Amino acid sequence: MVEMKSLSFDEQLAALRARGFGEGDPAFTAALESARPAEPAERSLLAWSRGVLPIADAAAQIEREGKPVVLGHLEPEELASFEPIEAVELPDAPAYLALDVDLGEAFRNVRPEDALKEILAAGRSPLTVDEGIALMLQQPSVIARNWGFSMAGSRRGDQRVPAMWISERRPKLGWCWDRNPHTWLGTASCAGRV
Repeated sequence: MVEMKSLSFDEQLAALRARGFGEGDPAFTAALESARPAEPAERSLLAWSRGVLPIADAAAQIEREGKPVVLGHLEPEELASFEPIEAVELPDAPAYLALDVDLGEAFRNVRPEDALKEILAAGRSPLTVDEGIALMLQQPSVIARNWGFSMAGSRRGDQRVPAMWISERRPKLGWCWDRNPHTWLGTASCAGRV
């Protein structure tokens, strides 16, 4: 099992800057700064809209232990076809915080469609693929061998649920069927977004 660290807002910004985000782009930095909370938020995740940074551009920057991301049965341009599901309300803002993020250990070996029902019944919200990418850019250690997470908050009108896991020692962004359980995949969620 892996753990998500509770990074401060400034630590999250620093992690993104270390990957080159915002270099020479004051508009990107200003967009992220607009999400700065008045009070520290534990287990928060700094995320942004696709208008600030296209999803394919963000995904291309994922790397873990020096190994770049590989897309599984996906082309970069297909990533944009994964949209938030109806139950997910994103803030109307260039950037925001997802609060109290949970990687979904309790939903390992549970079908994503069943995990989604439980997440919503608990008053939580499933992470979107954009949020999963943002998390991987800030904390690539949140996946490990035999440990990944699905992002049931995004769909493309079919049964495919995007997911992140390790394959051949590389981070992989792909999808799994919503009715197939996997012992190595949880379903990530958050308590809300601000």
